[in-house]
Amino acid sequence: MRVAGVGFNCMDIYDNLQRYYPTGNSVDFIIHMSRFGIQSSMISAVGTDKHGELMIEVLRRENVDVSHLHVEEGDTAIFKMDLNGNDRVHKEKLAGVMENFALTDDDIAFVLEHGMIHTNLSGNIIEWLPRFRASGVLVVFDFTTKVNSIPEPILPNVDYAFFSYDQDDIWILEYMKWAQALGPRIVVVTLGEKGSIAYDGQSFFREGILKVPVVNTVGAGDSFCAGFMYGVIQGRTIPDSLRIGAETAAAVVAKFEPY
Repeated sequence: MRVAGVGFNCMDIYDNLQRYYPTGNSVDFIIHMSRFGIQSSMISAVGTDKHGELMIEVLRRENVDVSHLHVEEGDTAIFKMDLNGNDRVHKEKLAGVMENFALTDDDIAFVLEHGMIHTNLSGNIIEWLPRFRASGVLVVFDFTTKVNSIPEPILPNVDYAFFSYDQDDIWILEYMKWAQALGPRIVVVTLGEKGSIAYDGQSFFREGILKVPVVNTVGAGDSFCAGFMYGVIQGRTIPDSLRIGAETAAAVVAKFEPY
């Protein structure tokens, strides 16, 4: 299995702490996949600034293929961040060169060399999902908190859908049934400190969290997703995959960076 992160990347910048790091849903995901020993690539764009240089440096250090991480004239995307206690707060997004990011023909051909891709609503590649999936590429899509009408036209072109919600209630269970019926093999919802739920069209599976001292919640969902999908790649059961996701997320929230 060869896995690619496709689309959005950025720098998270905490001005008040004078700290920053390269990130983005797919960046975090793909770094974890590489650490699991999965051959990984990142297909995206960075600017000609120090942040773009750092993104490339970190990904290379993590043994991620950056042959299709384009360097465009301008600024790397950034998120202005803050902490509310130990919970990350997104303050302002500046898209930079990601605003006009689009896959080239060469990028598309490169994606098709992979068995799985990870992307999200900011990835600018939704129009290509039908082609990728029809060609046998498994699509992992992170909808984050967008449990509303936005996912409906996307879900038929997704194999593994991940959402974030705040509690295990009847509404989210019915939502998961609805979402899975539109196309995904499995729908997963992370519930923060309340654990996670997965639905495969027949049964619901639940997993708790591993209690660790929390430093920063940033990257918890992305690392959980990577752990879960690593379990899938290894042929593990859904409960096992949920557990691997929980373990991966626990290791991340116990430190400042998202990987």
